[in-house]
Amino acid sequence: MSAGWSWFVIALVAINILGCVWLIWWTGKRRPGDPAPTDTSHVWDGTLTEYNKPMPRWWINLFYITIVFAIGYLIYFPGLGAYAGVSRWSSAKEQAADKARDDAKLEAAFAPYAGKSIDVIAHDPKAVALGRSIFNNTCATCHGSTAQGAIGYPNLTDQVWHWGGTPDDVLHSVLDGREGVMPEWGKVLTGMGGDNAVDYVAAYVRTLSDPDSMQNNYMAAQGKSLYEGVCIACHGVDGKGNTAMGAPDLTDDYWLYGNSSDSLRQTISNGRHGVMPAWRQTLGETRARLAAAYVWSLSHPTKPPITAAK
Repeated sequence: MSAGWSWFVIALVAINILGCVWLIWWTGKRRPGDPAPTDTSHVWDGTLTEYNKPMPRWWINLFYITIVFAIGYLIYFPGLGAYAGVSRWSSAKEQAADKARDDAKLEAAFAPYAGKSIDVIAHDPKAVALGRSIFNNTCATCHGSTAQGAIGYPNLTDQVWHWGGTPDDVLHSVLDGREGVMPEWGKVLTGMGGDNAVDYVAAYVRTLSDPDSMQNNYMAAQGKSLYEGVCIACHGVDGKGNTAMGAPDLTDDYWLYGNSSDSLRQTISNGRHGVMPAWRQTLGETRARLAAAYVWSLSHPTKPPITAAK
């Protein structure tokens, strides 16, 4: 707050306080010539009379005491422009203190899981419950409350992991995020194979998950050479992908952006850009581990112990 605005607020507060004092003093006493309290000429039904009596002195004194209290309050707490008050109190300091106390409680609750591998944490039901609550508060917006994702957002309950499915890979995705980029290949492919080149490549990509469909498939045969000239750098000759780059496996039946012809054409022609945010700073490492452990547990359910028959 600038000095000018600060003095404006101080003046406004002072005028209001002085105005209250003057109003109480002016209206709280009788003056020579005022009519008697019973002389108002306002009578109803012959028995109800309106009086004009001043407030009792003790009541007026309470107003003055309230004003004195308000002045003391404004001196102790900040309320006069930029003046910080004798107590130096601020809502930011109080919020920081409350946050510090709550963070200490959270750290005590999460301390048993600090540094542990997420596959180990996933065997602790209490930890999985904590991870589920963290997931619902932070991850469900994109992946859904069931973690089954949507178009453009991965399903976290299956065995498909574009960036690798080891405990360290999953934890890295949660802590530091991922950024997957599929380049635009439409113009390049058109220059190599004509106007139908994108459709040829899409037809060939479909055969990777069903090799038998390659037989007598003219479009796929045309797309094979185009695929080998452009796509194998990321997806490999066999279409198995590359988890180091986030390049998906094209031989399974999972399609992050859908497997319709329009979707494949869009992906190949215009590319895709998928971003998984990093949660290290927002959640802290231990809470991120708990969320990752919950995600891990969805695709690696703990088997119940086998009990001997009695």
